[in-house]
Amino acid sequence: MNTLRRAIVAAGLTLGLGVFSTTTVAAGFPERPVKIVVGLAPGGGTDTLARLVAKELSALWGQPVVVENRTGASGTIGAEHVVQAKPDGYTLLISPQTSIAVAPQMMAKPPYDPLKDLTPITVVASSPLVMVSHPSFPASTFKEFIDYARQHPGKVTFASGGVGSSPHMTSELLKAQFKLTGIHVPYRGEQPALIDVAANQVNVLFANIPSGMPHVEAGRLKALVTTGATRSPLAPDVPTIAESGEGDIVTATWNAVYGPAGMPAELVQKINSDIAKVVNQPEIKDRLVSSGNDPVLNSPEEFQTFLRAEIKRWGDVIQANNLTLE
Repeated sequence: MNTLRRAIVAAGLTLGLGVFSTTTVAAGFPERPVKIVVGLAPGGGTDTLARLVAKELSALWGQPVVVENRTGASGTIGAEHVVQAKPDGYTLLISPQTSIAVAPQMMAKPPYDPLKDLTPITVVASSPLVMVSHPSFPASTFKEFIDYARQHPGKVTFASGGVGSSPHMTSELLKAQFKLTGIHVPYRGEQPALIDVAANQVNVLFANIPSGMPHVEAGRLKALVTTGATRSPLAPDVPTIAESGEGDIVTATWNAVYGPAGMPAELVQKINSDIAKVVNQPEIKDRLVSSGNDPVLNSPEEFQTFLRAEIKRWGDVIQANNLTLE
């Protein structure tokens, strides 16, 4: 009996110490510099967002938060580095869905399973797209575009900033949903894609709104539709796909924060709450909105559900269109 009692007491102490330990770790975090990995090149939308968040977290935490760019393979090299890190919160990832919900499903041998090997913390912001074309393109509305693409099977060319990018996957979703055929023309980044659409070398591009709308306002391009759930304040005169009466597609480039698998729940919640705290500052929120980003800041549980749905959605598109990442 005494042996059993001692075992129960020991187990209780172990459990109590475990709870105390994780809570203490979360409360004292961080005690040294934190690294945020970005799998894409410096200067792009994800990198800019990561550096903004890092700067504000540094001020809040009183510790340096540094951004490290580890580029290549559609961002999966950077994500894989975080997958292999200790789950202590000192190595985080900020990534668009390309590296998480899309690219691994297009690879013959994916380097990680995003649902098993990463801890979702929060989606920071989401940026819808605008479909642009040369002013001489025959279609000027989304409905007219769908009709034109059906009347010219296999002829319409879709530019994108790269295989698996949001513009590419949105065009593939469009083709799958409306039974269209067309030619994907990938570029090394969005800017050269915009240049060729403006030069009438490629028919259409789903551009990030902050990148595409200046060309529209200058008359070099025309906007057919946006992909958000509501109209963008940066493109108030451009209707959404839902408003067009042709389907209900809603897509965006969303950037989220992850850690390695196995992070303590209390630590995940602390990082989530602190990110929300800095992003919800009026000045920071205004900067995001003015750059075409809508703050999201969902809970880890909400993000997990959303991520599963996004992986399923893009997996279906990848399978339907036989897409691969070479």
